[in-house]
Amino acid sequence: MAETQGQLLPVYVLADESGSMHPYVGDLNAGLASLHRALLGEPMAAAKVRFSVIGFANSVTERLILADLRAESELPRLTASGGTSYEAAFAALLRRIPQDVDTLKSQGYRVHRPAVFFLSDGQPNYGEAWQDRHRELTDRSVTKAAPNIIACGIGQAQAETMLSVATQSEFAFISVPGAQLGESIAQFFTALTKSVVESGNAMASGNAELVVEKPEGFRLAIDEV
Repeated sequence: MAETQGQLLPVYVLADESGSMHPYVGDLNAGLASLHRALLGEPMAAAKVRFSVIGFANSVTERLILADLRAESELPRLTASGGTSYEAAFAALLRRIPQDVDTLKSQGYRVHRPAVFFLSDGQPNYGEAWQDRHRELTDRSVTKAAPNIIACGIGQAQAETMLSVATQSEFAFISVPGAQLGESIAQFFTALTKSVVESGNAMASGNAELVVEKPEGFRLAIDEV
């Protein structure tokens, strides 16, 4: 039997790149850069994570796939244009995640259930059947590697939509009324960084646990409904 290389947590940032995010692209990219710097300073945690960045608008752009952040000189830059296709986003994950898990297992790793950190500032394109793709993705009887999804809504995103996206109600967050979008994006990435570092450190110490930090300036979406 092949020797196990260790255990890994695949982490996906699923970021809204629709046109309404255009004024805040700088904040998105600054958040990614800050996360990268923080993970470089936490090599034990970073070693336990494989990181992907996927942007979605009317279609999906895979910016980074299964990266060991210790080996990356910089992270890709996000852009913004077009609509907000949740259907395209979840269809992409439905294809990507099982493939990624198989890839890591073929390399000899034990793979923990992936974590998706979803960020959107608005509602999905009208008339899309995105719930069907989401249901396939998160149903463990359909997708063995069905991920945990942490959903964060800012701007015009609605609490009930984030509750529909998140796989548990305590994983659904919405920014407080009147919050500045740029600040909300910064807080999303701060919480994401803490979640990744704490989850990675827990795995390094032999305690496989997904740690989810609530971003400052956000409320549990369940509180808003």
